[in-house]
Amino acid sequence: MTVLAVIPARGGSKGVPAKNLAAVGGVPLVVRAVRACQAARLVTDVVVSTDDAAIADAARSAGAEVVLRPAAIAGDTATSEAAVLHAMDAYSAMRGRTADVVLLVQCTSPFITAEDVDGVAGSVAEDGADTALTVAPTHGFIWRQDGPAAVGGPDGYGVNHDKSNRPRRQDRPQEYLETGAAYAMRAEGFREAGHRFFGRTALVPTDPARVLEIDDPHDLARARALAPLLDPAVLPVHDDIDAVVLDFDGTQTDDKVFVDSDGREMVAVHRGDGLGVAALRRAGLELLILSTEQNPVVAARARKLQVPVLHGIDRKDLALKQWCDEHGIAPERVLYVGNDVNDLPCFGLVGWPVAVASAHDAVRAAARAVTTTPGGEGAIREIAAWLLGPGLSTSHTTPHNTLDK
Repeated sequence: MTVLAVIPARGGSKGVPAKNLAAVGGVPLVVRAVRACQAARLVTDVVVSTDDAAIADAARSAGAEVVLRPAAIAGDTATSEAAVLHAMDAYSAMRGRTADVVLLVQCTSPFITAEDVDGVAGSVAEDGADTALTVAPTHGFIWRQDGPAAVGGPDGYGVNHDKSNRPRRQDRPQEYLETGAAYAMRAEGFREAGHRFFGRTALVPTDPARVLEIDDPHDLARARALAPLLDPAVLPVHDDIDAVVLDFDGTQTDDKVFVDSDGREMVAVHRGDGLGVAALRRAGLELLILSTEQNPVVAARARKLQVPVLHGIDRKDLALKQWCDEHGIAPERVLYVGNDVNDLPCFGLVGWPVAVASAHDAVRAAARAVTTTPGGEGAIREIAAWLLGPGLSTSHTTPHNTLDK
């Protein structure tokens, strides 16, 4: 049985510009949706429907096929159903076969899981439902208000309860909130009906804690704050990475500066980080130190580590993009380590944005992984252990080494 997952991801979002490329947990929303579908047991094919070249590139890099959506069904008034029907036709033309079950999976639900996707797909493909959707159990009292009352404004009334007689939670029937995350339809019936609900509809309960739809910047901020709590801990390994790019202050140091009576500045670095960098270099990974600071200590540390350095850089993201182009490195294969808000543009560029434990809250929220070790105390050694295995354990601390600025 062919189960086709269609992910609509147009480029023209008004509430959050470039929303479908916004990163949550260090991963663009469209890529999160693709990965959830790819991990589902029942999904055989994943297609992203888009009118945007950058979204198309991100989807292809994640392993999805791309259907370019015509402008007529890519505007603000276009329906998701229209995008799915167009993608089904394009898929049939590409593959020479039709889908038996089609899924609509929304990028705007960042915490959708493979289990959610399999839940709706299985309801149709295995259990005989015509349609299915993810829902969240709710016991909330729903209210509505209608037209102006004679005195004092609109009158509020209960939708799922009588406000004069409110039963206890255990005495009320279970109700469900549509999450907007995933839908499944029998493909033939969907073509006939032209909408996602027909015949027998199965409700697939999901974890209410994961229910969040991103419609405005506040939703995006909440999703980024929740990602470290809801996302499974996934650390990169050597096969994921071609290059490691390191910020300096606050990442290789503790962000403190020592100033003597003559105005000379010094910083402290960790010898364990030096061992980690040496191991990464021996493993054949490309390395770079990238810093906004124009200080002799940055160049001195880079010489000590035998790592190329770009410092005194105002736009670190532009410098990083140019460096990747010059070295033939795909940005999605780069691990970038940072600690402060000036690292966020680079986080949006690379596939593995990593924050040190002492990083700014906004940086930790945007990271795909966070070290347990603060900057300047062996965080780079810890990352080297992620990539190269437990032979580079960070369990033992080593003395600090002080460099003059």
